[in-house]
Amino acid sequence: MTATTRTETPVAIEGNGVELRTQEVGGDMSVAFARFPKGTDMGPAVKGLPDDMCQCPHWGYVFKGRLKMRTKEGEEIYEAGQAFYWPPGHVPEALEDCEYLDFSPTKEFTEVIDHIRAQAG
Repeated sequence: MTATTRTETPVAIEGNGVELRTQEVGGDMSVAFARFPKGTDMGPAVKGLPDDMCQCPHWGYVFKGRLKMRTKEGEEIYEAGQAFYWPPGHVPEALEDCEYLDFSPTKEFTEVIDHIRAQAG
C-alpha cells in the first residue's frame, strides 16, 4: 500500500503559479495534487498532443475554485465540492484559483507531463 500527502509528493510541473505534484500510488495509477491560479489555460502546454488536448483520463475532486474543461464536444464547468471524471480529450482553464486532486493511469499521465515539460523547456 502507498500513501502520500501533497507536501510529500514530488513536484512534476511548476511555474507561473501552477503547481502539479504527482506520484505513483500503485495499480498503475498516480495521484496528482494540482494548483492553478485564475486565468491558467493549459491549451498552449498540451499543443502538439493528439487534438491538442490532454489524452489521459482523470478521476478526482475539486477542493477550491472553478475550472472550465474544453473538449471536442464543448465546455463543462467544474467547481469546489465536485467529484469528476475527465475522459481523454480535454483542456483545463482556471476560472478562479483552483486546487484539485486526481487519479490517473501512470503511463498516460507521464506521457502528458513529459510533453508539457518539453513545451516549457
